[in-house]
Amino acid sequence: MSQPTRLFDFLYHQHEHFSKTDMLSGKENGQWVKYSTQQVIEYTHQLSKGLLRLGLSGNNMQVEQQDKIAIISHNRPEWLMLDLASQQIGVLLCPIYPTTNVNEIEFIFNDAAIKYVFVSGDELLEKVNSIRSKVPSLINVFSFDDNSSAANWKELLVKEKDQDPLLEEWKQKIATHHCATIIYTSGTTGTPKGVMLSHGNLVSNVLNATRSFPFPEMPSARALSFLPLNHIFERIASYIYISTGISIYYAENLDTIGENLKQVKPVLFTTVPRLLEKVYEKIMKKGAELTGIKRKLFYWSVALAEKYDNNIPGSWAYRMQLAIANALVFKKWREALGNHIQYIITGGAACQERLLRIFNAAKIPIYEGYGPTENSPVISVNCRKKGGTKFGTVGLVIDGQEVKLEADGEICVKGPSVMMGYYKRPDLTAETIIDGWLHTGDIGEFVAGKYLKITDRKKEMFKTSGGKYVAPLPIENKLMESPFIEQAMIIGADRKFVSALIVPSFQNLILWMNEKGMVYQNNVDAILLPEVKAHYEQIIEQYNQTLNHVEQVRKITLLPAEWSIDTGELTPKMSLRRKVIMEKYKEQIESAYQ
Repeated sequence: MSQPTRLFDFLYHQHEHFSKTDMLSGKENGQWVKYSTQQVIEYTHQLSKGLLRLGLSGNNMQVEQQDKIAIISHNRPEWLMLDLASQQIGVLLCPIYPTTNVNEIEFIFNDAAIKYVFVSGDELLEKVNSIRSKVPSLINVFSFDDNSSAANWKELLVKEKDQDPLLEEWKQKIATHHCATIIYTSGTTGTPKGVMLSHGNLVSNVLNATRSFPFPEMPSARALSFLPLNHIFERIASYIYISTGISIYYAENLDTIGENLKQVKPVLFTTVPRLLEKVYEKIMKKGAELTGIKRKLFYWSVALAEKYDNNIPGSWAYRMQLAIANALVFKKWREALGNHIQYIITGGAACQERLLRIFNAAKIPIYEGYGPTENSPVISVNCRKKGGTKFGTVGLVIDGQEVKLEADGEICVKGPSVMMGYYKRPDLTAETIIDGWLHTGDIGEFVAGKYLKITDRKKEMFKTSGGKYVAPLPIENKLMESPFIEQAMIIGADRKFVSALIVPSFQNLILWMNEKGMVYQNNVDAILLPEVKAHYEQIIEQYNQTLNHVEQVRKITLLPAEWSIDTGELTPKMSLRRKVIMEKYKEQIESAYQ
């Protein structure tokens, strides 16, 4: 078979080169159920024929004429089967985050004229049913669950062979330039935008990222998947796994990741920095519970790891000490991750450099990458080769991409991965892609002439009333290095000084309060205590020493509850919804400036 040119070609590439007994695996009734490459092909074919029987197809392969279906489901083998089945016949799959609110779902369904929806779980089914009457194009809803009031997806499977020639005819019609999917990005503000990605966009990104990282063919390796497949980051990772023979095991949910890691013993997984921070917080909490020599050894090991630099080996004495720490302390960290981890890839937001140093020192290699949905998505990544990684950056630009920085530092990219455009929004497309260059809206710089570093979002930079520009993201990331700060948002647009909303890490704050002989009753009362406020002001003052005068945080407001997707302050990929937070805490912000 020649090099894949369409996404579903990767499925047949795997079948030809390293057909597997566990291509996809998921938990059903508490047991791992494995689907072989051959079974996935059979299900994909049967589902493609079922979709054709419903009257769905790519028609003349013009995006406006291609039928659209949606999926709102947690990760499971059926997710990718539906994805591949749709691609083969030119039907556009529009994936939607399970956490998306009903108003956004209604907008997406009507904007894309969704005909069928595939869901998992009663809660998501209820969401869809609540707006069904407001979506004229919607014909039916199918569920992946057996015990559901909706029609079951298996009812669509066509096992008869009489439609095979029609399916083959459709597969031959699909070309690399045809649209493969529309992904609606909610972003931090505004109406969702449908990003149109072609087979060529996605296939080129898979091949270039695989070659650049590099991902070797690993037919015996396993990956654990838990980031939402609705996001292009996890989806492109899945295509990379398929193309290199890595088996995909789906975690049951975020709460079972620890248990699933021990069961699956994966070689790799992808994640976002927020989850790494949570893992680190759990580790540090357990370390704080130790006593005597074990406690001292734990903190000694972490302090050593904080000094780690992958490009500078350190003295002989340092290397010996780190070897001891790895043998006595970090070994347990690796065991908790299944003891087979060779690499973890993080993206979607900036990762704390301190965490990268600590985990890499502990022989848990983490590689940070970067790219927006509009680029399919990977632009750059820290790589598994000599000189390929530099902490604090998003690594080297991958093969096949050109990157330039505008005068204001905005990152622009050109290459085969750049999207077709925004669905039904030629105006936005023209603003975003200029002379073939995708304007990302991210501000960056090159370190040592080759490592890309993200410094902020163009739209998030603000000017104080004194006319000075402030980039909030680096300051927020710096503050969140403190074990006492869970989340932070910098404020100061058109104000005379910079202030910050701070969500404490309450588990660490409670430990500190206990050590000081203070009584903790609840979060609300704790943040009102003068001693607690003084503690945080002291923390902020320490960080202020590393900031320019205009960037220094003059006032802080402590908040009693963590920001989340469910409460609306975070996007599905855990970025801050700044406008939502500003409105929600309007009174507290105004109070800080009085």
